[in-house]
Amino acid sequence: MSYSPIIFAERNHPRFVDELKELLRIPSISTLPEHRDDCRRAAEFLFAELKRIGMENVRLIETAGHPLVYADWLHASGKPTVLVYGHYDVQPPDPLDEWLSPPFEPTERNGNLYARGAVDDKGQVWLQVKALESLLAATGSLPLNVRVLFEGEEEVGGEGIAAFVASKPPELQADFALVCDTELFAPGLPTLCVGLRGMIYTELEVRGAKTDLHSGMYGGAAPNPFVALAQILAKLKDEEGRILIPGFYGDIIPPSPEELAAWRSLPFDEEHYRIAEVGSRQLVGEPGYSVLERTWARPTLDVHGIPGGFTGAGAKTVIPAKAVAKVSMRLVPGMTPAKSFALYKSYVEKIAAPGVDIDVRLIHQGDPCLIPVDNPYIRAATRALQEVWDRDTVFIRSGGSIPIVGDFARHLGLPSVMMGFGLPDDNLHAPNEKFNLKNFELGIVSTIRFLEEAGG
Repeated sequence: MSYSPIIFAERNHPRFVDELKELLRIPSISTLPEHRDDCRRAAEFLFAELKRIGMENVRLIETAGHPLVYADWLHASGKPTVLVYGHYDVQPPDPLDEWLSPPFEPTERNGNLYARGAVDDKGQVWLQVKALESLLAATGSLPLNVRVLFEGEEEVGGEGIAAFVASKPPELQADFALVCDTELFAPGLPTLCVGLRGMIYTELEVRGAKTDLHSGMYGGAAPNPFVALAQILAKLKDEEGRILIPGFYGDIIPPSPEELAAWRSLPFDEEHYRIAEVGSRQLVGEPGYSVLERTWARPTLDVHGIPGGFTGAGAKTVIPAKAVAKVSMRLVPGMTPAKSFALYKSYVEKIAAPGVDIDVRLIHQGDPCLIPVDNPYIRAATRALQEVWDRDTVFIRSGGSIPIVGDFARHLGLPSVMMGFGLPDDNLHAPNEKFNLKNFELGIVSTIRFLEEAGG
């Protein structure tokens, strides 16, 4: 077993961190049109680096949105092929006043690198690239065939890559996918994620009068879309967190007793989770389920924003002509986006107050998934992580959604190895996002050893 790629990675670690900082300085916010050129700059940054380290057939694949970055190295005759996935787009950094350092000026503090995208997902994309560089630089080859596919729209639904994968192009012929967009369950604990919740993200629009109205002249006769919207939202869940949409829970596949027993053995401190991660006075959710069950294996419904109306300083007595809410649902195995959305839409239209019109729009969706743990690639990842971290690897699910994992399974028949190196307190999607620099270093080493094991 050669350790020369690992020695190369260790010697070049400071350079790897400096390069990552360069990538993090690019504000590739996919949801904001004014950052379209920044998203392309991030794609071109990855394009140039993949070419430099010796990957072949490197190119940008144009989509209706931000470009995909493709590369391959296919000279390992008789070896399996891995499809390496990640995303270079990031969430908006708001609220800016809560950042201790500027979100796009990477800053090291307390062994962490702080920046928007540090862990989600630029840091984890970069550790994959640096693992490939270390192998190519040290040995002149790779231990298996590799295809790379990075996208720039994961944070806004991934429509471009979804369409590309659905077309089943020959560039994506592989045996399995490697997805580094997850986290360790606890510091120092090697972790493989084997389940994800799916998602439907919707907009709910309620319209009343043809124009905004004076509440003194028309209040009491004209319908108020904000009141009607609030009444709808209040009827979506009860006080204990149960979703009230008829039939919504009907198809759920619950976790097995063995999986539940494994979750109970994990080092989970509910009070620490409440204080350090959530920061609320108490936790909420369906009675009868543990926190891990509620966040990994139960569906959710959340309201993310209610834009519209008058929100400026002072008073304006207006009845708005319309009100909008952004509402999402996380789905678990057994549920499908199509059926869940149909149930939701039908229920909302049924409970809407008289005098208003309702428009329920599906913005994006993703399937839930469960990955079998008895395939050779999961076993290879388990061995690699145990060796590098010197602890037994644990299997978890994630409450989040990575729609591409379902696309890989559905369209390409590929199982995914979800091997990520973030931490639960890394503040992804929040101010002061960070990536632990030791995890970045060990993530590179783990990826090197995994590729060697998978190609062995």
